[in-house]
Amino acid sequence: MGQSLTIKNNYVSAPSAPIQHDRDPVAMLFHWAETRPKSTYLRQPINGVWREYSWAEVADQVRRMASALQAMGLKPGEVVALTGKNTAHWIIADLAISMVGGISVGIYPNQASETTRYVLEHSETKFLFFGPLMDAQQLADGIPESVKTIGFPYPEVPETDYGWDALLKEHEPLQDWEPNDPDGVHTMIYTSGTTGNPKGVMLSTRATREIMGGVIDRLKLGDDERFFSYLPLSHIFERGVIELSSLYIGAEVSFMESLDKLASQLAEVAPTRFYGVPVVYGRIQHGILHKLPQKKLERLLRIPILSGMIRKKVVTGLGLQNARGVVSGAAPMPEAMINWFSKLGITICQGYGMSENAAYCTTNIPSENRIGSVGRPMPGVDIKIHDKTEEVLTRSTATMLGYYKNPEKTAETIVDGWLHTGDKGRIDKDGYLYITGRIKDAFKTSKGKYVDPSPIEDKLAVDEAIAQICLIGSGMKLPVGIVRIESDDSDADIAERLADKVEALNKTLEPHERVGKLFLTRDEWTVEDGLVTPTMKIKRPQLEERYRDHAEAMLGEEDKVIWL
Repeated sequence: MGQSLTIKNNYVSAPSAPIQHDRDPVAMLFHWAETRPKSTYLRQPINGVWREYSWAEVADQVRRMASALQAMGLKPGEVVALTGKNTAHWIIADLAISMVGGISVGIYPNQASETTRYVLEHSETKFLFFGPLMDAQQLADGIPESVKTIGFPYPEVPETDYGWDALLKEHEPLQDWEPNDPDGVHTMIYTSGTTGNPKGVMLSTRATREIMGGVIDRLKLGDDERFFSYLPLSHIFERGVIELSSLYIGAEVSFMESLDKLASQLAEVAPTRFYGVPVVYGRIQHGILHKLPQKKLERLLRIPILSGMIRKKVVTGLGLQNARGVVSGAAPMPEAMINWFSKLGITICQGYGMSENAAYCTTNIPSENRIGSVGRPMPGVDIKIHDKTEEVLTRSTATMLGYYKNPEKTAETIVDGWLHTGDKGRIDKDGYLYITGRIKDAFKTSKGKYVDPSPIEDKLAVDEAIAQICLIGSGMKLPVGIVRIESDDSDADIAERLADKVEALNKTLEPHERVGKLFLTRDEWTVEDGLVTPTMKIKRPQLEERYRDHAEAMLGEEDKVIWL
C-alpha cells in the first residue's frame, strides 16, 4: 500500500502530511492574485453564457465587500450567513466575511423556513447574503427582521436590503488586513441531522489550513485541476473539496447554473475531479440506462471490439474523460452501484467524514480502492473502534472546536480528544475502514431481538431500479423495506426481480432479520417534505412515520413486493 500506517487491533493511525501552505484561505487568495492575476479562478454560467472571474478580479471584489461589511458595522467574531445555489459570488462573499474576521454560516437553499429561522436566530446572524433559489419565498419566510439581506447580482434574486453591485461601487478595496487567529472559529456548519434542530459545528482556521496539506498529499492534487461545483456549498463536503481545495492549489472552479443543466454543463466543463453523493450517481446511472437498457448494455460490453468504444462514449458523454478521481461521500453507496460503474471504466472511490471533523477522515484513491470500505485514514488522522459498542472514534486537527452554545452535547461527542461519530465500523488488517451501520438505527422487532438495518439495505440495493431504500420495523414481527424506484422498467418486472432477491437474501439472514415485504414507490423523497437531509441522507424516523401505517395495513397480503 502506498500510505504508511500504524495498524493495531481496532486502531489505525496515519502520519501527518507536510503543511503545504501555512496560510489561511484569504491569504491563499491574495497569493494567487499576485502570482497569476489574469488566470481564471471562477466561471459562472448565466443563461448558458460563461462569465469568467480572474484571481485579481475576485481579490478586488473580496476586498470591496469586506470594506462594505466593515462599514455596515460587522465586528470580528460576528456571524454572516450565505444561501442560494452555488455561485461565484457565494465564494467571494465567504472570503470577504473571513477577511474582516466574521464567521460564515451556510443556509441550505431548500430547507424548511422554520429551520432557516432557527439557524439564523441561534447563530445570531447579522447579515445574510441572498443568492438565486428555486423557492426564494420559502427561505424569505424564515428570515428574522433583525437580519439584513445582501442580494447577489442575479436576475432571479428577490429584493434585498442591499445590492451586491451597489456595495462594491460604494466602497474602496480594504487594504488593512491581518490573518485571523488560527484557533478562532472560521466557520460554523449547521448539521442537517435526521432528528431535532441542527447543531452548529464550530471549525477553526487552523483545522482549515492544516487539513488541506493532507488533502493535497493524499489525493495528489495538482495546480492544473479543474473543478465543477454543484453540491450545496452549505455542506462541509463541498466547502472542502471545492472552495478550500481550489484556494490552496490555485484551481479553476465552474458552477452549475441549474439542475436541468447538470448533464450538459458537466460535459462542457469535463472536470479533472468529480465529487458526488449516491443519489447523484443513481440519477447518472438511470440516465445511461434510459438510453441504453441494462440487457443491451451488458451484451455490448461482452463484445471485445465494441466494449472499449462503448465505455469511451459513455464516459465522454458524462464529461468524466479527464477525471483523475471520482468520489462519493456524505452517505453510504451500495457496492452494487460501484461495481456497475466499474464495468464502464469509472472507478468510484468512497470517502468518509462528517461536519464534526471537517469531512476529513478517510478516503479511497483509485490506485488503492477497496470496494465496500470508505478507505484509509487521511494524513494526521487516528481511528479506533470502541471495544464494546463498535463505534468509530476519530482524532485529528480537523476535529471541531465544539457545538455552538451546546457544551453538554460537545462533552458527549468529544471525550478525551476522541470524536464519537455515532457510526459503527470495523478496520481490516490493511487499515481500511468499513462503516457497518448507525448505532441509533438499530431497532427491536416484536420478537425482542435487534435488527441492524444498514447491512440488509446494502444487500438489497443490488438492483439498478433501486434509488434509495429504508428498512423499518420497530415493534413489528418482521422488518419491511420502503424502496424508492427510479427506472423505466415496468412495475411488474421490477416487482418480480425484487421478490426473487428478497427470497434469496432471507435464506442468508437470521429468522428475526428476514425481510417481510418490500413496499415500492416512485415518489421523490425530498428535503422539502422532510424525508431526506440536504445531502440526501434518509431520515429514518420520518420515513417510518410516513409509511408505517400503510405498510402494516398491507402486511397480510400474499405478495412479497407491493407497490404503494
